[in-house]
Amino acid sequence: MKKRALMNWGGWEGHEPKQCVDLFAPLLREAGFEVEISDSLDSYLDREKMRLLDLIVPVWTMSSITDEQQQGLLDAVKSGVGIAGWHGGMADSFRQNVDYQWMVGGQWVAHPGGVIDYRVNIINHDDPITAGINDFDMHSEQYYLHVDPSNEVLATTIFHTDEAPWVNGTKMPVVWKRRWGQGRVFYSSLGHVAQDFQVAEAREIQRRGMVWAARQQPAA
Repeated sequence: MKKRALMNWGGWEGHEPKQCVDLFAPLLREAGFEVEISDSLDSYLDREKMRLLDLIVPVWTMSSITDEQQQGLLDAVKSGVGIAGWHGGMADSFRQNVDYQWMVGGQWVAHPGGVIDYRVNIINHDDPITAGINDFDMHSEQYYLHVDPSNEVLATTIFHTDEAPWVNGTKMPVVWKRRWGQGRVFYSSLGHVAQDFQVAEAREIQRRGMVWAARQQPAA
């Protein structure tokens, strides 16, 4: 039986949410998922439907979410539905909602210098999400995040910036996984715009992360 994924997009258009969904939805289908695409946070209100999902992919920057919508999302993940996302579509969402941020495991606070060249360092070469992938370069926003120390970090980056020299040398998580209740949570800070995923390593890490996060047992 195919696994069920909900890709939910919206918020700030500068992150090209629809274009990114259009890129990853076919990859999920190739991986055996039945994919539903929604541009409304009200999708989270259907508790029975949410419970039957295997994966949620939120692509929603900033904006706001109602208490009822947030609870529908958090409860689904806590029950075992996986969640996986990237960049500002997951870690720069709903800035007033600390429970959502706790689930994600981090929140964007800055990208010194804007779009720059930086290096991504794989620090776990055994995990299935990063196995066989070498360090690689990005030309994009280098995300400075407030992160949860309980995250299992798979890749990092080091800051070298004239704009905020006091953070130079900081090793910042780029890719991590974690748990929220029974649900698996995956996040990568790569992917400011759809073109960033032209970098094969960034695209493959995200693809593997979504597959990893999906519920491991069929919904009852």
